[in-house]
Amino acid sequence: MTPFPKKPALPPDVIVATPAERSVATQSFLPEVARGVGVSMKHFFHNTREMLRHERPDPVVERLDEGISTISYPEQKRPYPERFRGLHRLTQREDGSPRCVACLCCSTACPAQCIFIDAGEYPEGDKRRGYERYPVKFVIDELRCIFCGYCVEACPCDAIRMDTGVHAVPYDSRDQFIYKKDALLSFAGRDGSHKTANPRHEPGEKTHPGIDREHPHG
Repeated sequence: MTPFPKKPALPPDVIVATPAERSVATQSFLPEVARGVGVSMKHFFHNTREMLRHERPDPVVERLDEGISTISYPEQKRPYPERFRGLHRLTQREDGSPRCVACLCCSTACPAQCIFIDAGEYPEGDKRRGYERYPVKFVIDELRCIFCGYCVEACPCDAIRMDTGVHAVPYDSRDQFIYKKDALLSFAGRDGSHKTANPRHEPGEKTHPGIDREHPHG
């Protein structure tokens, strides 16, 4: 049996470090735990005093200052830019009906295929029958949506927008992320309006160009 080789001797200029002896208090970490709790309590009372005196720094403008600089969501929210693409909404006409004409341009342009529209015809006698349709069902799956804004760009009637300024709520079930027509109509823009600033001339109005299936272009 070959003996295990001995460790070679250290050079004379090498200094061997020996660990310092640790006392029982050091090994128990109790002093360090007490010191850490003291630092935490110091910041706790300091920040509590700032909150009671309403001297808390602004988490957006003064986020690098001393004190509490975190955003207490949802009581506090970071301001979104003007071009932020939030939850979708369907704009309304003067009578509260959706401006959507069920042309399917938004669902066709959607790369995520998260929009479903069931188009319907207006009843007999309605001036819009034969000229345009309306959405019987309008559903958006917010979990599949990639918030690209293609649906807004593709809509010829400015019927769908993403200017609500809010993002999807963290629900706990998939069904809650499926927004139907009534919910989309209930959402308002940043200005609180359910309509749009772009004018729309309805059939029967004096400003309407008079173009329908009976009176096309030319």
